[in-house]
Amino acid sequence: MDINDVIAELDPKRGIHIGGRGRGAVKVFPVQDPATLEVLAEVADASVLEAGAAVEAAARAFPAWAATAPRERAEILRRAFELIIADSDRLAALIAAENGKSKADAYAEVAYAGEFFRWFSEEAVRNDGEYGLAPGGGARTLVTHKPVGVAALVTPWNFPAAMATRKIAPALAAGCTVVLKPAAETPLTAIAVSRILSAAGVPDGVVNVVPTTDAARVVAAWLRDERVRKVSFTGSTAVGRTLLGQAAERVVNASMELGGNAPFVVTADADVEAAVTGAMIAKFRNGGQACTAANRFFVHASVANEFVARFGAAIEALRVGPAYDTASQVGPLVSEKALAGVRELVNAAVADGATVAYRGTAPSEGWFYPPTLLTGVRPDASILRREIFGPIAPVVEWYDEDAMLRLVNDTEFGLAAYVYAARLQDGLRIAERIDAGMVGINRGVVSDPSAPFGGVKQSGLGREGARDGIREYQETQYFSVALS
Repeated sequence: MDINDVIAELDPKRGIHIGGRGRGAVKVFPVQDPATLEVLAEVADASVLEAGAAVEAAARAFPAWAATAPRERAEILRRAFELIIADSDRLAALIAAENGKSKADAYAEVAYAGEFFRWFSEEAVRNDGEYGLAPGGGARTLVTHKPVGVAALVTPWNFPAAMATRKIAPALAAGCTVVLKPAAETPLTAIAVSRILSAAGVPDGVVNVVPTTDAARVVAAWLRDERVRKVSFTGSTAVGRTLLGQAAERVVNASMELGGNAPFVVTADADVEAAVTGAMIAKFRNGGQACTAANRFFVHASVANEFVARFGAAIEALRVGPAYDTASQVGPLVSEKALAGVRELVNAAVADGATVAYRGTAPSEGWFYPPTLLTGVRPDASILRREIFGPIAPVVEWYDEDAMLRLVNDTEFGLAAYVYAARLQDGLRIAERIDAGMVGINRGVVSDPSAPFGGVKQSGLGREGARDGIREYQETQYFSVALS
């Protein structure tokens, strides 16, 4: 499959998708392949003008879409799922090219992205309510749920398909219309998803996509628009705080999936081989560029040597390279800035006493960084307090469980965590003491469309996926009915 042909079919210079049609803009911006640094495409660069047109289209489409029978909305979402799976090759090629992740990771993302359309096609018809007798008697209480309205969706670059579908699917299932701003690093996949939704039968104006390099002004304009009643953002905690402040000015319903600093705990009696297998998934999926990525490894001192040796050998065996090499397991970082940030973190950790115990190899061209395992990391090291977002694994040995858990919870983040323990009761006991919205126990993956994805503390507000996901796009309404 020639990626240039795939991109040409998208017509990215007319990649702004409003009212069911592509349109251009006064300016364009380049999208680079982070593995080769080649420019893949030039994409229409939307301004506040196009952002306003997108809201206008979504607002016009909202009454009819909200009134569409849940079964009909469900069937459209089901068709979208089928089309995404049928189009896996093209979508995986796009993701790998603009994001840089390995082909295996790209195909896994396509499957994950499609599952949100399948899951919420099933949830769309389960808009349950309540009926009951008022405690004082004489009246009946009816509770129902209705779509919140036009939803502004803002997605990151690390999962360009899945982060879009994880928001679009529940919004459409609930009866909302949406305006989506994808990341400027990876807009091509979002454009492709908009085309798939049109082919699935989503009416014009229900889904609008606005690629832009002027994200701050575009999103701020949406949050000032009285027709926008919902914002859902996935990205850094710093940007999330800014958007929450803007949303507060109009009291806009807000969902935030923000930064993470996931601990990976290995107990004294854990199956070390299984823990290493889980660690490889939790750390190196998408090259560590995931908010759920294991960031800090707390390994009991009695098994630390064995864990480090096995983990280090697996790290050194990783194949790092561009996605067009099908043997590649880890791709590049997304940008030169990201690469510089990871280098700085490792250099600071080494200066602070850590040792590079194991390191893989990486190409010299492109934004690649070799997978690295650090030992001798001090419990108060700065690298343990930062979201690494790269293929770096710092290991801290622990002896006392209470002291270890104080370190685990000594962070402003609380998104994901991982625990490996021989006895399930120990794993659950430790998991319950960790301040995180999601904990993987004896497994290195926590994401699932059927589960409520989200964090605590400064890792976010609200949940995506499961029944909780559709509730984020609904308002609760009740009727007090006199029957006398």
